Amino acid sequence: MISDLDAYFRRQTRPQRAELTQVAIAAAADGIPAIGPQLGHLLTLLAQFGGVRRALDLGAGNGYSALYLADGMAAGGEIVALEQNPARAIAARQNLAAAPVKTSVLIGAAQEVLMGLAPAFDLILLDIDKADYLFTLEHCARLLRPGGLLVADNTGFADAEPFNAALLADARFRSVNLLCLLPGHSPEQDGVALAVRQ
Repeated sequence: MISDLDAYFRRQTRPQRAELTQVAIAAAADGIPAIGPQLGHLLTLLAQFGGVRRALDLGAGNGYSALYLADGMAAGGEIVALEQNPARAIAARQNLAAAPVKTSVLIGAAQEVLMGLAPAFDLILLDIDKADYLFTLEHCARLLRPGGLLVADNTGFADAEPFNAALLADARFRSVNLLCLLPGHSPEQDGVALAVRQ
C-alpha cells in the first residue's frame, strides 16, 4: 500500500474552474458547508455517464453543487434546485444564470415544496438538513425515474442514521453507502450514498 493514503489521495483531487472556486469561497464566507471539488467532480461524472437531462438539487446553497452537475449534463438539460434560505436562493440563481442548462431555484423547506414537484428526474442530489433525509426518501422514490440515481451526501452524520437504515431496507432502491475521504468537503471524512431506483 502507498504510505499515508490520506495525504496521497488529497493530492489526487483535480483542480476546479476559477468560477467554481469563487462560488466555493462565497459559500464558505456565508457558512455554507461545501461538498468540495472531489465530490463535485464525482457529480459531474455521474451526470455525464448517466446522460442526465433532468436533475433535482435538494439543498442548493449558493448553487455550487448544481454547477458541478451542470458541467456533466448535455445542453438542453434542466436542474431544479431547492433552497430554504431566501438569500442563498438568490445567490444560487445568480451563480446558475450562466450555466449551460436551464435552471430554476425554488425557495422553501423540503416538506413544503417536494409534494408539488412532478416526476421524473434522472438524478437527485440530497443535501438538506440530515434530520429531514428520512422524510424525503418517499418523495425521491416517487420523483426518480426507474434507473434514476439518488446521491445522498453527509450520510456519516448521526441525524442521517434513520435514512441510512431505511434506504438499506428499501426494495425500491439498489444502494451502496460509502465512507469517503473527500478533500475540500465539510467534513473531509464522511459518507455518501448512491442508490438506483428499481
